[in-house]
Amino acid sequence: MTKHATVFAPSDQPLEIALLVLPRASILEVASVLDPMRSANRHLGRAGFRWRVVSPGGAPVPLTCGIELPSSGPLSAANGADVLIVIAGYGQAEGANPRLVADLRRMAGRFFAIGGVDAGPWVVARAGLLDGHRATVHWEDLEDFALAHPQVEVVPDRFVISRNRFTAGGAAPAADLMLHLIGRRCGAALAGQVAGSFLYDAAVDGARPQRPGMLPAARDARLSGAMRVMSAHIEAPLPLAAVARQQGLSLRRLEQLFRAGLGQGPGAAYLDLRLQAARRMLVDTRHPVQEIALRCGFAEQSSFSRAFRRRFGMAPRALRASEVG
Repeated sequence: MTKHATVFAPSDQPLEIALLVLPRASILEVASVLDPMRSANRHLGRAGFRWRVVSPGGAPVPLTCGIELPSSGPLSAANGADVLIVIAGYGQAEGANPRLVADLRRMAGRFFAIGGVDAGPWVVARAGLLDGHRATVHWEDLEDFALAHPQVEVVPDRFVISRNRFTAGGAAPAADLMLHLIGRRCGAALAGQVAGSFLYDAAVDGARPQRPGMLPAARDARLSGAMRVMSAHIEAPLPLAAVARQQGLSLRRLEQLFRAGLGQGPGAAYLDLRLQAARRMLVDTRHPVQEIALRCGFAEQSSFSRAFRRRFGMAPRALRASEVG
């Protein structure tokens, strides 16, 4: 493989992939990368893909489900791989300390391609390895990621390939990405066999949005559409009448749809979306509580705190302290 070759091209050569898995990553994210390769090898009858797992300190990696993932060693153990994929979830800032980021920057030239899954793009971007590239990240982080890394063209796609960089927004998009890789290297028929093994419908195009609908199984698409509109207007909530109009509904009919589909009115569902967004920011960011309140549509911190306590049983600051502890 030449220095400028892409890994997303037909090849009979085994592709060596190293996974840098950070503590508190999801087992589903890891499996979405590894299992498609395992299945591809099974259908090929040979090792079209080889892989190894490395970790920040070389020790087994604690995942969010409580399982420890064995590691082949620290980042230096990725030497010799064609591709490095960084997989991260909660607490990626703590898991990727400055030394790890510096090591990643120093070693980057040894790989033909570098990728990130879920919160992994944060780590790759902090090493300066996404500058001048298009990239995505988990939808919950898109706004913060774009603000933190203005030199990266951030898009809300499921996965993005930008020259020798690639990123995926989460576990299912990572599976889409791996099936795309398998199809490009080994043919669409093999990618179809792998997808069929998992009863999985792969995204034809990574440019599909990460969140096509809030309630994909809803009997009435207008309910899912209304939730999607609400989720897009968290900082400046729309009047419910405006939400109803966008779905071609009366306010009364919108109320009926929500009662039948969710067991609660649209106002309560909208408030819950805003409070869930606030909870994610409290746990996953260091934004001040007042800023979080404003970004979730609360003009006053006192009203935000009251609503938050009713929903989650504790004040915003208390929840943040419990998660840190």
